[in-house]
Amino acid sequence: MSDLYLGGEPLAEVVRSGFVESRHSGSVVVLDAAGQVAAWAGDVLGPVFPRSSNKPMQAVGMLAAGLVATPAELAIISASHRGQPVHVDAVRGVLGDIPPAALGCPPDYPLSDDARDAVVRAGEPRQPLFMNCSGKHAGMLRTCAANGWPLAGYLDPAHPLQVAARQGVESLTGEAAAAVGVDGCGAPLLAVSLRGLATAFLRLVSAEPGTAPRRVADAMRAHPDLVSGTDAEGHDTHLMRALPGLLIKGGAEGVLAAALPGVGAVALKIDDGAMRPRLPVLGAALSRLGVSLGAHADTPVLGGGTRVGQVRAIW
Repeated sequence: MSDLYLGGEPLAEVVRSGFVESRHSGSVVVLDAAGQVAAWAGDVLGPVFPRSSNKPMQAVGMLAAGLVATPAELAIISASHRGQPVHVDAVRGVLGDIPPAALGCPPDYPLSDDARDAVVRAGEPRQPLFMNCSGKHAGMLRTCAANGWPLAGYLDPAHPLQVAARQGVESLTGEAAAAVGVDGCGAPLLAVSLRGLATAFLRLVSAEPGTAPRRVADAMRAHPDLVSGTDAEGHDTHLMRALPGLLIKGGAEGVLAAALPGVGAVALKIDDGAMRPRLPVLGAALSRLGVSLGAHADTPVLGGGTRVGQVRAIW
């Protein structure tokens, strides 16, 4: 969470066996189809680090810099994948002749339990390929190769690749980055407001067909299995499957951004970085645009493997 973040309002509560156990505060903004603020809570103008919700915008910057990629490749470049075999194969495809050793993200095991267990049983070590941001890094390396830019040092904010990625973020949000940090994967991380983040996602789905923003949005929606994963925690995948036209991308530390063409967009941040309030709050936000998440907004609380409560929106 950005130390520039100013805090928000109560958005969700954890109810266990009928007792309110805790509350989560945060901020959320809802834009209508014209990009005007339809509803909001908390601080939606102060800067936050959107974490992986920045990835689609960074992909747009890569396309503008000369990246050539298929829709499936754009989807994995924009993904926080779960390390399932289809994801690892897709990252290898983006790398092409570039050696996986060039990836600057840290070695990791897959996020998917099944995929991680298979890797461990096979005796394989942690690898950068398995890291959930490896698609983005592969896209960055491929963009460098296309331009003749050095692969070494591609994570430096002053590297031409990162300058291009920053232009993608700033052009879509309509904001200059308020701060530059380092993301968990080692790449530069740009701070923008929640309103700017929601604006960017609305522009992604509303752009003219064939343009770089629309290509990224269309690719992610055409290949939702690559954007997160098919296991239970692949929320982005399951929501894009369930709601045709929805573009959604989560980020660490309680961030989520989503947009539907002709309907509007949502961006939210949970103050304490908790992830489980995100879907109930997203459901409450989308309901203000006349869209229902149905059972997808339900976040159960378990006790002994049995449902004993839920996380529910109070905004």
